[in-house]
Amino acid sequence: MALIVHLKTVTDLRGKGDRIAKVAFRGLSFYTRVLENCEDEARFDETFRWPIASNIDGNEMLEIQVFNYSKVFTNRLIGTFRMVLQKVVEEAQLEVTDTLIDDNNSSIRTSVTIEIKYQTMDGTVGAWNDGEFLEGPNQHSENDGSFHFETDSLLSGHSQSSGVSPGRSHQSLHSGERTFRKAGKGVFSAMKLSKTRPPKEDKNKDEPAVLETEDLDRKAIRLGGGLDPDTISLASVTALTTNVSNKRSKPDIKMEPSAGRPMDYQVSITIIEARQLVGLNMDPVICVEIGDDKKYTSTKESTNCPYYNEYFVFEFHVPPDVMFDKIIKLSVIHSKNLLRSGTLVGSFKLDVGTVYSQAEHQFYHKWAILSDPDDITAGVKGYLKCDIAVVGKGDNIKTPHKANEKDDDDIEGNLLLPDGVPSERQWARFYVKIYKAEGLPRMNTSIMANVKKALIGENKDLVDPYVQVQFAGQKGKTSVQKSSYEPTWNEQIIFTDMFPPLCKRMKIQIRDSDKVNDVAIGTHFVDLRKISNEGDKGFLPTLGPAWVNMYGSTRNYTLMDEHQDLNEGLGEGVSFRARLLLSIAVEILDTSSTDITSSTEVQVEAVPQVSENCTGKMEEFFLFGAFLEATMIDRKIGDKPINFEVTIGNYGNQLDGITKPNITKKKEGGEGDEEESELLQNSSEDEADDDGDMVSVSATPPMKPVVTERNYFHLPYFEKKPCIYIKSWWQDQRRRLYNAIIMDKIADKLEEGLNDVNEMIKTEKPYPERRLRGVLEELSSGCSRFVTLANKDQNQPGRTKLDRERLKSCMREMENMAQQAKTLRSQVKKNTVKDKLKLVMNFLQKLRFLADEPQHSIPEVFIWMMSNNKRIAYARIPSKDILYSIVDEETGKDCGKVKTVFLKLPGKRGFGPAGWTVQAKMEVYMWLGLNKQRKDFLNGLPSGFEENKAVKGPGLQSFPPISLTYIKKQLFQLRVHMYQARSLFAADSSGLSDPFARVFFSSHSQCTEVLNETLCPTWDQLLVFDDVELYGEVQELRDDPPIIVIEIYDQDTVGKAEFMGRTFAKPVVKMSDEKYCTPRFPPQLEYYQIYRGNATAGDLLAAFELLQIGPAGKSDLPAIDGPTDMERGPILPVPLGIRPVLSKYRVEILFWGLRDLKRVNLAQVDRPRVDIECAGKGVQSALIQNYKKNPNFSTLVKWFEVDLPENELLHPPLNVRVVDCRAFGRYTLVGSHAVSSLRKFIYRPPDKKSQNWNTTVKLINGYMNLANGGTHSRPTGEILVNVEPEVPVKKMDTVVKLDAGSDAVVKVDVTDEEKDKKKKKKKGGEEIEEEEPDESMLDWWSKYFASIETLKEHLRQQEAAAAEAEEKDDLDTADGSKGQQSKGKEKAKPSKEDKKKKQQINEALDKKNKQKIDELKVYDKELEIEFDNFEDWLHTFNLYRGKIGDDDDNTADEDRIVGRFKGSMCVYKMPLPEDVTKEAGFDPNFGMFQGIPSNDPINVLVRVYVVRATDLHPADINGKADPYIVIKLGKTEIKDKENYISKQLNPVFGKSFDIEATFPMESMLTVSIFDWDLVGTDDLIGETKIDLENRYYSKHRATCGISQTYAIHGYNMWRDPMKPTQILSKLSKDGKLDGPHFGPGGRVKVANRVFTGSIEIEDENGQKKQTDEHLALTVLHHWEEIPRAGCKLVTEHVETRPLLNPEKPGIEQGRIEMWVDMFPMDMPAPGAAIDISPRKPKRYELRVIIWNTDEVILEDDDYFTGEKSSDIFVRGWLKGQQEDKQDTDVHYHSLTGEGNFNWRFIFPFDYLMAEEKIVISKKESMFSWDETEYKIPARLTLQVWDADHFSADDFLGAIELDLNRFPRGAKTSKQCSIDMVTSEVELPTVSIFKQKRVKGWWPFVARNENDELELTGKVEAELHLLTAEEAEKSPAGLARNEPDPLEKPNRPNTNLMWMLRPVHIACVLIWRHYRYYFLGLVAAVIMLMFLALMIYTMPSVINEKLINNGK
Repeated sequence: MALIVHLKTVTDLRGKGDRIAKVAFRGLSFYTRVLENCEDEARFDETFRWPIASNIDGNEMLEIQVFNYSKVFTNRLIGTFRMVLQKVVEEAQLEVTDTLIDDNNSSIRTSVTIEIKYQTMDGTVGAWNDGEFLEGPNQHSENDGSFHFETDSLLSGHSQSSGVSPGRSHQSLHSGERTFRKAGKGVFSAMKLSKTRPPKEDKNKDEPAVLETEDLDRKAIRLGGGLDPDTISLASVTALTTNVSNKRSKPDIKMEPSAGRPMDYQVSITIIEARQLVGLNMDPVICVEIGDDKKYTSTKESTNCPYYNEYFVFEFHVPPDVMFDKIIKLSVIHSKNLLRSGTLVGSFKLDVGTVYSQAEHQFYHKWAILSDPDDITAGVKGYLKCDIAVVGKGDNIKTPHKANEKDDDDIEGNLLLPDGVPSERQWARFYVKIYKAEGLPRMNTSIMANVKKALIGENKDLVDPYVQVQFAGQKGKTSVQKSSYEPTWNEQIIFTDMFPPLCKRMKIQIRDSDKVNDVAIGTHFVDLRKISNEGDKGFLPTLGPAWVNMYGSTRNYTLMDEHQDLNEGLGEGVSFRARLLLSIAVEILDTSSTDITSSTEVQVEAVPQVSENCTGKMEEFFLFGAFLEATMIDRKIGDKPINFEVTIGNYGNQLDGITKPNITKKKEGGEGDEEESELLQNSSEDEADDDGDMVSVSATPPMKPVVTERNYFHLPYFEKKPCIYIKSWWQDQRRRLYNAIIMDKIADKLEEGLNDVNEMIKTEKPYPERRLRGVLEELSSGCSRFVTLANKDQNQPGRTKLDRERLKSCMREMENMAQQAKTLRSQVKKNTVKDKLKLVMNFLQKLRFLADEPQHSIPEVFIWMMSNNKRIAYARIPSKDILYSIVDEETGKDCGKVKTVFLKLPGKRGFGPAGWTVQAKMEVYMWLGLNKQRKDFLNGLPSGFEENKAVKGPGLQSFPPISLTYIKKQLFQLRVHMYQARSLFAADSSGLSDPFARVFFSSHSQCTEVLNETLCPTWDQLLVFDDVELYGEVQELRDDPPIIVIEIYDQDTVGKAEFMGRTFAKPVVKMSDEKYCTPRFPPQLEYYQIYRGNATAGDLLAAFELLQIGPAGKSDLPAIDGPTDMERGPILPVPLGIRPVLSKYRVEILFWGLRDLKRVNLAQVDRPRVDIECAGKGVQSALIQNYKKNPNFSTLVKWFEVDLPENELLHPPLNVRVVDCRAFGRYTLVGSHAVSSLRKFIYRPPDKKSQNWNTTVKLINGYMNLANGGTHSRPTGEILVNVEPEVPVKKMDTVVKLDAGSDAVVKVDVTDEEKDKKKKKKKGGEEIEEEEPDESMLDWWSKYFASIETLKEHLRQQEAAAAEAEEKDDLDTADGSKGQQSKGKEKAKPSKEDKKKKQQINEALDKKNKQKIDELKVYDKELEIEFDNFEDWLHTFNLYRGKIGDDDDNTADEDRIVGRFKGSMCVYKMPLPEDVTKEAGFDPNFGMFQGIPSNDPINVLVRVYVVRATDLHPADINGKADPYIVIKLGKTEIKDKENYISKQLNPVFGKSFDIEATFPMESMLTVSIFDWDLVGTDDLIGETKIDLENRYYSKHRATCGISQTYAIHGYNMWRDPMKPTQILSKLSKDGKLDGPHFGPGGRVKVANRVFTGSIEIEDENGQKKQTDEHLALTVLHHWEEIPRAGCKLVTEHVETRPLLNPEKPGIEQGRIEMWVDMFPMDMPAPGAAIDISPRKPKRYELRVIIWNTDEVILEDDDYFTGEKSSDIFVRGWLKGQQEDKQDTDVHYHSLTGEGNFNWRFIFPFDYLMAEEKIVISKKESMFSWDETEYKIPARLTLQVWDADHFSADDFLGAIELDLNRFPRGAKTSKQCSIDMVTSEVELPTVSIFKQKRVKGWWPFVARNENDELELTGKVEAELHLLTAEEAEKSPAGLARNEPDPLEKPNRPNTNLMWMLRPVHIACVLIWRHYRYYFLGLVAAVIMLMFLALMIYTMPSVINEKLINNGK
């Protein structure tokens, strides 16, 4: 069903111009080509076709718009023609001529002539009768005899009887790939291929890239969605667009499968604490388990809330798939010890993949919910707080700052769950039903089975299959079906787990049971995210019943399968193994119901079998393939005959001997795996088939390969192309595939568009925003199209619940996406392109996710290359890619097209270099569809062939051809312009390569010359391929030529050349009747990305043209300029029109020095020199005479002139080589470096015009008004920066950046709001004053902790801002169709949150302002990252030597570094503007490097401060380390071994070290952390290296950070020997600035900026003095605002650096916080180092008096009266000191729960106020060498117990008080309630450290049977905190003892009843508790006595009997 519109002419046009027309129907628009210079008539003569899925309604409208086309501006509309299609619907064909209407709907003179046809069918597309339709009448246009329906739409085109497919039509309207050719193409991306070759780039850079008429000749500009020029792919140097003839598909440039390759991973888990563990008086220990590895924490005694803070690291070297499926299990075990395994309290599990998919690959400070897997009705068993991080190689984990952690008491808000998972997960059953399997390989690994078969002749199936399912760390197995290739199980495996599960994948394996060793036959993974949807309208996981296909190793039945890993699911399967019918369902359990089994053990049950047709109706499918070319066959294979085998499932597999199932099988839906005997029965019953007995031909005939060149063969297919065809039978589930195909195509289109946009941004092309808008328009229309197409075939048999639900959710998602894309499109502006691009990338990921269909249908197609019957290499083609549909969008992207396929080696053989070489390059045409639809299966082939059919008998031929003979052959000349390559792979041990390129085209190959020792070869060579024969129509070849393969090799003197990389290209084609002229010719040089395996390996700059040799022979071809370079012999250079236009540049090199040069061939480098080369020219540095004495160069600046391309993108790399000059004139290469891009070194003279003064002033004045809330007038000419001294600079809201030459006024004021805050604070009264810390109490750590608070606050604000921005984006892109009300609600919600956030932030700021502590800057990264590596003028270039490794990990670049060259370069066009050279003080010797310091040796004092290390990698068996610091600088090494810190992974060092060093000899500082060992050598944990030299010379002044304020005494004393005024004067002088001029009233002027600030300072005695230092410091803080010379200065700081270990490259081993100060020795000496030694904990004594208890629950029954009573006592301890617990005496026989004690506990402890932690030092065990320090939160635990004399005491309840913030005690017992401990009510809290003495009532709580907290008593207590000194002055006794004794409690007399009748009570107690034992004992004694008597009397009785009987 289709609507076809033939646009003939537009007449009566006015004026002369370029015309273009747009035709639109149902929101889908097509553009015509541009007709240039039309006058009154435009003859378009083009046909457009819309495949339509539903009948046209008579009211629908067709619209045609005609435009005047403009290359620069938007097209101007001439007029519009609109037509209601009622008449067309009635008559089906119509010709119309009518006038156009203008914008005002009034008719104009211009008229249009069109012809419309409507092909109608009854019903929807799905209900068509395929046979009838395909034989419909041929509808040709009368006017245009050549018009056919386009072949690639595959609708009713007709094969003619000759077997030649019909000629090309005017247009290809493959609407899934509507786009058009771009004007040019560029840096080659992986997306680039199979697009037409574009013309040369337009020279005028300011204009947008435009369409060229020449380029668009013979084809339409097809724009998706019919929009303005935005859709046009403007990236003139990007990807080639979609093929116009649509007969070729894109090849994939990346070769290597890396899925199965092992990688390094590290999982680090910190167990912090547990809370609310269910159970009484526990001794909990935590078990951390990943896979089979287990580690345990220490045991904590008698606590339900243990604190551990223990760190564990697990290391793995496994493939990613295996890693991410591993289960992390955290279990809490009660009382585990050496003798008993303990009882499980609760556990929590999740897979590694869930952690890895989190932000930063980690969960930080989250609470895991513990549940009991053996009792799912029990509820939550407690909470475990932990950090979990997964690090792969190269992953950087940003650890949130660890210092001063406030305990996160909000458990509910910080649960360890990914976003979107509800906090209350429920238990659920996962039912995996396994029905049956088909097509298992005939195999058995047991040798005995084969022997048995040979001896006995037993002919059983040699497989005993069973299915194993793994999920969430559990395994379930079905029964084993003995000896069956088609086993039927009908069993279900039931897993019980929490829902949603935190394990993403379910692993399903068919295994072969064997006595020796079970092996996997095939593996399938089910991703639960793909079979469920968590949204509001989502659905629970469901699948099937559906077949899943399994792939693995080849079906060779050998004893040892080398590809067994593939069967385990590792790596890409290379062959079909089997298919399995299964279904999955999930049921949420109601845990309150009684009949539920509470265990989570895996269960297996039988299930009824499913009906045969539940998976769909069985259909006959037809697969056709034609091999058009087989080249680049690896010569290693040998010259034995080669053939290709194609299989789909087991069909076509010659090994199994299955080509066709018998009829019965077909009807049963079988797989066709019968015994040979059944095959023989196929006689002539099948002859009734419409095409006769078609026996599948699945392999090409063997053919001997022919040598192409040294490395490769090709098969001589030439005119004759072999074909294969296979019939197969599968359930018809095409709808699933069709939906996936449509989404895939939308995603491909989107990816292509995004690549274009990225490329445009990268190459700085104009208007990337237009292209992005076009991409979004295409996406929007594509998504809308999906919604109309996908909702068909709803009632098809075999549709599962998942099919229905997926369709609904996909349609919802696509509708949303369409809407969001539209909204986004309107928001894309020039300045928002990059942000929006990121958002659109999310669409792409979502589309790819949606398109992945979890329920399989037709298996994938495999092509195997066989040589001498051995399988060599394969290609795997998804069946959906070649599946046919009568609707264009649903047709697979490679169906009916020629696809370039590269064959690869199977399994592990394909890893590394072996996998990078091409095994064979194939041009394959494939078509797969229903057998009854196969009429057009040849239509996509290149035209001009005849079919050759097999003769089956007299007069009978097979229907499909067995080969094709091409009768049309074209002759071409290919010209390959190889200009240069850059950043190639280092293939030699020297670190360089000897590269040459091999170019392959069809079966031809040529090489460039070899260039020695370079990674950036400039070949400048033209390769001419003469007489290239190509088969097919000329026009098709022009639009879509075959690809060219370029491979780069390294020439070795011995042995074979080594492969270095590969890229593809398409030539620009010129037909013999075309002129060789612009814009298409000569072609332009472009960059192509070179790949080596999956990794990029450089770029190639080249151009390719394919010229048709006409009837007149080569004389018609453009002449080749003769060799201009005679030295190079017969080599042709790249012709002038193609090579870049050059200009004269000067390159100045700053030679500073060489560092860290390693030995070369065991000899030390002594006299090195640097050679610089660029584009054949270069310069040498001065020789360093003695590298050891001084590694710096004597001559600093040299220069050379060179011709470089004007286009900066084409600039060649600059090569740096270091050679060592040895005796006898020998030179040895030390190392080299290639500077691939010179762009950052190009000097561009400032453009005077751009500094538009007025706009700057306006902007600033506008800002002023905003900042100050009023207008301000200032005298121009100076900038005024007013900073109030009380306000730290960082709180300024705005920084104004100005042009360097500007003069303007800026006042940066504190906002009124902040002033108000200050006033309020002052009014706040006495309390604030009290809280202000005493100056003498403050130290460096006060500053540090205050700064960390600021850092955290800053991070929180950033997160809040990011969340807000994301919310805003979501709102912006939210569905516009939602009601206003809902939008209002959405907006209202965030605003409330915002208020809350702001409130919190303000509170924090208030708090800081109160404290008035000066701060420093804490960086959570290295200082180098913040300051661009300190390469502001001195750059460091790493020198490389050695070959790059071949494994995927690529030998780390660090291992290849042999030294560093320090210097810089400056590139500028000659001549320089005069004003630069005439500037005052310009020294011509230094060129552009004016004002650089001398590089003579200099002595420096280096002071290294090490604050602390965090998250160190454990180095000892106990999971801890004993770290100490080692500092190395040059030959000086400081080992701080005696000060190691015992058993700590987060040690606080607080040390400073002074080292005297001489730059440049000693400039690399290494700070290492070692692990102290008692025995053996100490191990390196990790190290960090700092280049001090770059810091020292940097303009950022990284020698000594400037503090926030200037002070001359106290904790914040100024530590730089130079005062701020001296620093300012020096900087001003160095920058040649005017100033500083200090004026009255606290003003200072530097250049044209005026700053104001305080001018008073207090000395130690509080006397105020006048000083300019504050003012100078203010200027330094704002130094980046100073024009020209300004830059950001390094402030006082602490930097956080990762620690790395060379043995574990790329994986962080912890972090170190430190900073470095440097002072030149020729300046005044600095003061003493700041004391940063760790704070000593302060000794305190906590006295807790237990006065009374009340309402304690009563546990015991009185044995006389039966009344309830309790014998109460209270126990208390400080957290971490359980062994020092203290008990009161017992209040016996309390009848009311009241107890009187008057009992004092005394707890001495050491406390760190800043960290709010108690410090405990104790030996871990009796074997420990020394004490370990623990830091534990200050928490007091009080418990109430019931004392029992003869059994264990009963625990009644407890309360834990955080001494820093606990609820204020109630005044009376009545007011005390359980609300005080549940956080539902916000209660005022107190800190004992501030309050010192607190008395009140607190509740005791415990959990009842339902796991709910209940009140179990109340305690009246008094807490009194004293310092050690105070405690000494006023001592107190324990209990009621002296000194300061407490009164005895007044207890009732009933308490003494225990004492009065002790014997009686003891008897009663014994009788009550042990009466059954007692009675049993008595009975046992009587029995024993009886037995004894019996034995005693037995002999005499026997004797008597014998005697009596004898008588």
